[in-house]
Amino acid sequence: MSTAQGPGDPLTAPVAPRVSNLNIANQLTILRLLLVPVFAVALLWDDGHSRGWRVGAWAVFAVASWTDRIDGQLARSRGLVTSFGKLADPIADKALTGTALVGLSILDLLPWWVTAIVVVRETGVTLLRFWVIRHGVIPASRGGKLKTLLQGVAIGLYVLPLSGWLGTARAVVMVLAVAVTVITGVDYVARALTLRQTSERAAMKRARKAVRDGQGG
Repeated sequence: MSTAQGPGDPLTAPVAPRVSNLNIANQLTILRLLLVPVFAVALLWDDGHSRGWRVGAWAVFAVASWTDRIDGQLARSRGLVTSFGKLADPIADKALTGTALVGLSILDLLPWWVTAIVVVRETGVTLLRFWVIRHGVIPASRGGKLKTLLQGVAIGLYVLPLSGWLGTARAVVMVLAVAVTVITGVDYVARALTLRQTSERAAMKRARKAVRDGQGG
């Protein structure tokens, strides 16, 4: 009796290597988390009156924002996606954005209503992700990417000690960021509701219910 295994035999199929949680993409995410308190200290130093510390806070924010862009690209291009990364990445993003907005509002550089809108929207979207996670993942839209870009640019401009027309320009960018934040939040709610109704899991539940109702009849 031959014991040779065919090319499609599961016993001889190559085993995919396990991706370490300490890969470069996750290390960048961890770095972003570690930079959050550094950024907060630099922003709030001397009640925000030190131009040097404000510029330093902007530099930290810029580096942290860069890691947000590059870690996802590395994870996808190099096959480094992990459960830890999926959880830690959005937490790091929201920690950085939330800390920046709250800090700017504490310094009276940004109205609290702006901070409240953005924080509530981001928290709500996070809860929605958990609500629909069994049905699937809602991919990032172009609007969501634009929202992230506008928020980053607007926050960066507010962190810098600007005045004159640059001070006016940053207010315009922030208004645009808030508007896109609200619009994409509404869109995310609509897509989440649609996913829960049209996913394979939802179809299976409806099929099981139909079988039970048929048996009951």
